Amino acid sequence: MAGRATVSFHDAGPVEIVAPAAIRIGSRAACCSSWIATVMLDPEDVASRMPLWLRAVLVGVVVVLATGGGLYAYRYFTMPRTLTVAVGSVDGEAARILSAIASRLTSTNAHIRLKVVDTATALGAAKEFSAGKADLAIVRADVGNLSAARTVVLVTYGVALIVVPPGAGIASVDDLKGKVVGVVAEDNNHRLVEALAREYDLARAKVRFRDVPFGEAARVMQSRQVSALLVVIPISDKYLALVRNFFAGGGKQKAGVIPIESAGAIASMSRAYESYDLPKGTLRGSPPIPDDDMTTLRVPFYLVADKNLADDDVADLAKAVMEARRELLAEFPLLAQIAAPSTEKDAFIPIHPGAAAYFDGEQKDFFDRYGNALYYGPMLLGALASLAAAAWKFLGAGGSGGSGKSFGPLYALPERIRAAGSDAELASIEDEIDTIVKAELARYAKGQSPAMDAAALGLAVQRLQRLIDYRRGRLAGATTETAPT
Repeated sequence: MAGRATVSFHDAGPVEIVAPAAIRIGSRAACCSSWIATVMLDPEDVASRMPLWLRAVLVGVVVVLATGGGLYAYRYFTMPRTLTVAVGSVDGEAARILSAIASRLTSTNAHIRLKVVDTATALGAAKEFSAGKADLAIVRADVGNLSAARTVVLVTYGVALIVVPPGAGIASVDDLKGKVVGVVAEDNNHRLVEALAREYDLARAKVRFRDVPFGEAARVMQSRQVSALLVVIPISDKYLALVRNFFAGGGKQKAGVIPIESAGAIASMSRAYESYDLPKGTLRGSPPIPDDDMTTLRVPFYLVADKNLADDDVADLAKAVMEARRELLAEFPLLAQIAAPSTEKDAFIPIHPGAAAYFDGEQKDFFDRYGNALYYGPMLLGALASLAAAAWKFLGAGGSGGSGKSFGPLYALPERIRAAGSDAELASIEDEIDTIVKAELARYAKGQSPAMDAAALGLAVQRLQRLIDYRRGRLAGATTETAPT
């Protein structure tokens, strides 16, 4: 009786292991242990069997993979983020300012880059933003659907001016009864006109409003086609000079500006507006226009971001814009009016959390942003690897899932040995053990059985050896030992 198992080594070819029947089962156990010691090669032994070129290739592959992974991670974390910003103004100034800021961000290799889309009007920018075609936009607070908007910075304020030509004899809104009022860019000022009409009941006063293109405002005003002109502009030298050109002053007569005395009431009803005191001499210093501080309305212009835009990106954007403002102030004086937006919870357009973090000095650095990922990432990967290995073993995909079937017949042998009535029965049991050992050694040689199973098999065979020796001795009347339990 003999048991055979064929084992394939890397460079030795197939080797047949023979277990002669004449050897006692105790010798079989020793042979099994010796075989296991032979095939269980440690890592150093495995490496020593590899050619030098193969080891160099493996090390090179590992280095390349590690380097590639590191470069990819570096590129991912440092790659600039490009955001689309929609802007529009009747004179194109907004697009020029944003383009200058975008160029500076590119030249300084900033993390945030801007792609400027000129929509020609503030209303067009708001529509582009609300349609989801832009990540950012410069908008007026009273124009468009801004439900998804969150403020990044306050760009400027547009102040409502109702100017009248020299000698018009109009000093208040009530004097506009039955007159025609021109509105520069009426699409942008539609809500403002509605608010004024509602507050002063201008429909009953038969006041008519006429849309006036920005380029034709001076001609319409000087030709007296309108009795007054409503325009919303930032208070800056450039825009005030444009308004002065709307009318030709001469002699003792001078142009005028009509106050909006009910500005406070309008602002309380329409939160997009604020009451504002226009300083004396804003339009002209001598003679001063207006000749005293005057109440009117103003509306903020914001750079807004989509509320779903990442906080870190918006914080970087706010920082970049504020830094660019200082560099570009000489070229674009209007940038001096850029400021932090309101952080109040009841603000008409809430501030974006990323912008709030920047202005509050709570902007996260690299480790604040990615510290949790760097700390928990390897732990999570290790846990997932362990779970995958456990699932692989549980499903038997690792080749050891059937080891229990090999050991199953051994569980019934102790009772059979104790009940054996002759040496022939014990010899038959030895044959069964030989078969089981041979099958398990073959599985181990193929890598289908782990070392733990082979060690357990050796222990089981040793116990069965002692039990068979004891039973054979009892049958021969040669021992008085107490049977092992």
